[in-house]
Amino acid sequence: METKEMILVLDFGSQYTQLIARRIREEHVYCEILPYNADIEKIRNLAVKGIIFSGGPASVYTKECPMPDPDVFKLGVPILGICYGMQAIVNFLSEGQGVEAAACREYGRARLFIDNFKDLFLGLPDDFVVWMSHADYVSGFPKGFVNLAHTENSPHAAIADFDRHLYGLQFHPEVVHTENGRQILANFLFNICRCQPNWTMKSFIEEQVEKIRKTVADKRVICALSGGVDSSVVAALLHKAIGDKLSCIFIDNGLLRKGEAEKVQDVFGRGFKMNLKCVDASNEFLSDLEGVEDPEEKRRRIGHRFIRVFEKEAGLIKDAEFLAQGTLYPDVIESVSAFGGPTAKIKSHHNVGGLPKDMKFKLIEPLRDLFKDEVRALGRELGLPDEIIQRQPFPGPGLAVRVLGPVSRDKLDVLREADWIVIDEIKRAGFYTQLWQSFAVLLPLRTVGVMGDNRTYEHVIALRCVNSVDGMTADWAKLPYELLGKISNRIINEVQGVNRVVYDISSKPPATIEWE
Repeated sequence: METKEMILVLDFGSQYTQLIARRIREEHVYCEILPYNADIEKIRNLAVKGIIFSGGPASVYTKECPMPDPDVFKLGVPILGICYGMQAIVNFLSEGQGVEAAACREYGRARLFIDNFKDLFLGLPDDFVVWMSHADYVSGFPKGFVNLAHTENSPHAAIADFDRHLYGLQFHPEVVHTENGRQILANFLFNICRCQPNWTMKSFIEEQVEKIRKTVADKRVICALSGGVDSSVVAALLHKAIGDKLSCIFIDNGLLRKGEAEKVQDVFGRGFKMNLKCVDASNEFLSDLEGVEDPEEKRRRIGHRFIRVFEKEAGLIKDAEFLAQGTLYPDVIESVSAFGGPTAKIKSHHNVGGLPKDMKFKLIEPLRDLFKDEVRALGRELGLPDEIIQRQPFPGPGLAVRVLGPVSRDKLDVLREADWIVIDEIKRAGFYTQLWQSFAVLLPLRTVGVMGDNRTYEHVIALRCVNSVDGMTADWAKLPYELLGKISNRIINEVQGVNRVVYDISSKPPATIEWE
């Protein structure tokens, strides 16, 4: 297996930091993110091929501004500063000079004019549109630097010290709004850092299989398999590495979508021939939920019951020493952030239902270096079917938070049938993989209707279909009227007990994607 080369991104608080890493990985070069104040010895030990300073919200001339460790510049590797990262380079090497508040700030699109095509802009047009987001600008640069490009309001929109391999961009090449942004980053990776594009999901599998086998030895690993993307890919990767030493536990809580339990058994039990135990605990979960209206209480009871069922089943597996979890790289990044605010919040990584620490298992997290899109690519490489890989996000509490108010088996049956029709028609129309989520909600009210010559007083189903990138914000999907009409017609005609369908046209914020 070829040696994995690395580009390091030092995070100064930009909203685009993770996007930088993803763009680099799209070029098949491995990339990690560390806080701007990461220990210099740790950075040295990584033996990186190049470093990128991200953008950030601070101004370099303020007292508390984040600055890189001076020894970073002594590592002898190319450095690219983006937006604030560029200003940090200028400010440090100019001893506090060269960056000022702009008389005319630049936010959004601007036209970049190239003055020097060497290195970063090799093979690019004379001018093109870039994405700006700054209130400060570089008014002068340190000795040894030359100007590479300018915009109408930024005389030094790109600079370089070719001898020391230091580069700065005032704009954001990582966002899709910047034309030729991908080529600019590729020029940094391949022309300047001399990286090789050898990081692929195939090489990742080889690396992880070797690592897992060495870690596990002759012990067993337990994986809580839900049928979601992350747990499915974890299970497939572990099974490839250790075969029958993997024990998967699938808990049917009675809150799943139609056919999900059967699909898990078919794909993983019969298809992959995994050591899979399916536990029907639906009666216990539904008993716990009887009469409960509060959404948070629903979640608490479901989580608590899951732990008890899982503990019981895990205790029956001999020689089990490891527990596999589907922790992803964004979780890891957030847990080590050097900044306050939402990006610094430490997540509780409980893809297996919030298992207690006293279960005495050692954790295996083989996906902790991957972003979600990479997990899907990994699953495809491992042979998982598209219906698993492309599965839309599904809440941990399942349909319990889509039956508004108290949950009952009858209500779940109504919702399950309606939800199946929603997904079926969305897939038939080719929208399933385009949408972030699409599902049905059973409302806690009944309305008057007419079927034939009879008056009805039955349930209302709400359709929720949204577009999103990461689930943090979302907009309601403008689906064709014909499709919405077909979904409504099928639900009312095929699902006993429903006589009205409505469409949720709320965005997030102020609404949330889920209703509970």
